[in-house]
Amino acid sequence: MSDLVHPVVRNSRHPELRGLRERVPLLSLLRRDVISNRPAWLPLALVLAAIAGVAYVDHIVVSLSLVYLYTLPITVGAIFLRKEISYGLIVACILFHYFFHYFDPPRHIHLGLRIFHDLSALFCLTVVVYVLQRYIERQESLVKTIEQQRDSLLKDVELAAEVQRLFLPSGKPAIAGLEIAGMMQPARGIGGDYYDYFPIDAHTIQIVIADVSGKGVSAALLMSATAAGMRLEANRDRNMLQQVERLNTEIGAVSDPEKYVTLLVGEIDTNKRIIHYVNCGHNPALLFRAKTGALTRMDSSCPPIGLAPEEICELASENLAAGDVLVFYTDGVTEAENRLGEEFSMERLSATVLRDSSLSAEDLMTNIYHAAADFCGDNFGDDVTILVVKCNFDRSSIPGS
Repeated sequence: MSDLVHPVVRNSRHPELRGLRERVPLLSLLRRDVISNRPAWLPLALVLAAIAGVAYVDHIVVSLSLVYLYTLPITVGAIFLRKEISYGLIVACILFHYFFHYFDPPRHIHLGLRIFHDLSALFCLTVVVYVLQRYIERQESLVKTIEQQRDSLLKDVELAAEVQRLFLPSGKPAIAGLEIAGMMQPARGIGGDYYDYFPIDAHTIQIVIADVSGKGVSAALLMSATAAGMRLEANRDRNMLQQVERLNTEIGAVSDPEKYVTLLVGEIDTNKRIIHYVNCGHNPALLFRAKTGALTRMDSSCPPIGLAPEEICELASENLAAGDVLVFYTDGVTEAENRLGEEFSMERLSATVLRDSSLSAEDLMTNIYHAAADFCGDNFGDDVTILVVKCNFDRSSIPGS
């Protein structure tokens, strides 16, 4: 949207341009938008050269008057020069024409016809300059209005982004045996991705990651509703199937049929070393098993939130061991495209997780983001959210104790 900002409006914010005009007399002849371009003297030089050329041709042509040829340089001057200068050039052109045309003995013309001819030329050139100046002023006024609306919209977007950040976790939960790191990078200032975690007790935590269909403001609003609903449900009870069912009803009531939310919610118990989860159409989370070096996909078991009035979901579980790593993400990671249109893909994500699984949760999350950013040239087409959970269980402890 910044491309819509006209240089005239942009320069009006910089008082140094006024000082520059005072120091350089030439710049005082030009319109403010022309001053921002270099070289600033070129428009004036072109206009004067064109006037000189027309005056010369008008001088050497004997058979007819060429006063209306001044329309071309006057038109160009009206675009680049200040209004006062443009009107002054009209008078100068008429004087040139009068001097070269009527003081040449072979071209004596009746006085009345001469005056009518000059006045008509003066009128026509003045009309041309007036129309162009009015058009440019209207364009400048329109650009100024657009910029004001843009600034107002940007303030609203900044406020929405600030509100959206309030729904994201501000710190890391203190759950013994778990190391957690998460991030969300919107593609347009505000986005439709969401992640959070809700400690239940000293050894149990609920984790959620979600992705709203679409982008921009509408997706951010639905994301906020999802986050608020999820926090409300997390405080009511810990039955994930009932949480998803109620959330589906709530989201369906406030969104249109074309909007939906993919969501993965899981509950990790470090004493029992197990994760129970419900995947509602979300990207399959990755579970790296340190003992075997294999990756397990935590696939979806029900449709996205908000698509159907009633959802039948299944609760899935995976056992955990010391050194295991859970990677949750949104499709902004796997669908990031390079210049050839190739996607970062699940394969590249899996390779990054396998390669850096020994790192901390924070470092692994950072490496995944940088791997995708390097692949797509840091030009993500969608919001990017990554949540990593590393199991640092005491290897001497006994599950279920």
